[in-house]
This record gives sequence, C-alpha cells and structure tokens, in this order.
Amino acid sequence: MHHWVEYAKIFMALLVIVNPVSAVPIFVTLTSRNTERERKNIARTASISVAVVLVLSAVIGEPVLMLFGVTVASFKVGGAILILLMAISMMHALPSRESQTPEEAREASHKENIAVVPLAIPLLSGPGAISTTIIYATDSASPQHLAAVILCCLLVALTTWLALRLAMPARKWLGETGVNIATRLMGLLLAAVAVEIFTSGLLVLLPGLRGN
Repeated sequence: MHHWVEYAKIFMALLVIVNPVSAVPIFVTLTSRNTERERKNIARTASISVAVVLVLSAVIGEPVLMLFGVTVASFKVGGAILILLMAISMMHALPSRESQTPEEAREASHKENIAVVPLAIPLLSGPGAISTTIIYATDSASPQHLAAVILCCLLVALTTWLALRLAMPARKWLGETGVNIATRLMGLLLAAVAVEIFTSGLLVLLPGLRGN
C-alpha cells in the first residue's frame, strides 16, 4: 500500500479529470427549467452514477484488460494519450469530444432526465476518468490499495455532488471567465498527470529507457 500522500495525489488526479467545475455551466443550462427540488435530485443521481462508474472501473478494470489481452503498461500509454487530448481541450477552455460531442449536447437539451446521461456519463465520468481509475487501481495488487482507490472515487463523487448543488450561486460568482480560468488550470494539471502515466507505462514497455 502506498503512502497517504500518493492517495492524495490519486484523489486530486481523479478530481481534475472529472472536473466538476466545468460541468457547472452545463448543469445550469440543462436544468434552467427545473425546480430547485428537481435540481437537487439530478445532482444526487449524477453524483451516485459517477461513484458507481468509478468504483466499478477500479474493481473490474484489470480483469477486463486481461480478458482482452491488454497489458497494464500498454493501457497506461493509451490512456495517457487520451487524457492528454482532454487536457489540451481544457487548456483551450473547449469541451472535449472525448467527454461529449456537439450531437450529444444537442440531444441532452431535449432530455427530461439528464442526470445519468449525459451529465454523469460521459460528461463527468467519461473515458478519461475511467482510464485513470483503472490505471491507479492496478498500481498494486493489495486489497488495501484497492480500498483506498475506491475511497478516493467516493470522495470525488462527493465533491462532484457539492459542486452541482452549489452550481447556481457558483455560476453567478465565477462567471464565464472564472470557469474558463479554473478549467485551464485543471487542464494544465491534467497534462502533467498524463505525462507521468505515459512515462510509467513506457518505462515498462521499453525498459532500456531507464539507462544503466
């Protein structure tokens, strides 16, 4: 099991890639016609869905990789590239197509219940979040490590719930500029996470890079 600092790092990495701050303006727009009670229900359902997706990814991620004959190192390299693409979109304050396409956004505007799709999946817990969770969960075979990663996932879901519950006042306080600045900063952090994951996977695939 890693030191608690490592798990704090895992929590921050997952929080950055889920990025509930960037979901605030989308949540406000999609729930503009809903009552306060309905917004609370949507926020709760979306957060629970995020928790379920991330926890399932942590628990069954490695068996799924083994089923398809994919090594963890290869998955790290592929996942890191996906995460880096998302980070680049965030640094430009643009919605990532990995999380949601324009077609999905248009469809969401006509949905009566947007809590699970597209808010939780794929906007919050999309391919990037799932990949990151699997990568960190497979760092160790220890049950204690898996339990700690699951705890990080649950804390991320709780933070997401708080962000969505405070979405209306936060949107007014931050404004468009504030949301964009926060998104760019998170994109920069996410790019650093992607480079670390890419490097760790590459050193396993190409051990000669370690040098003497």
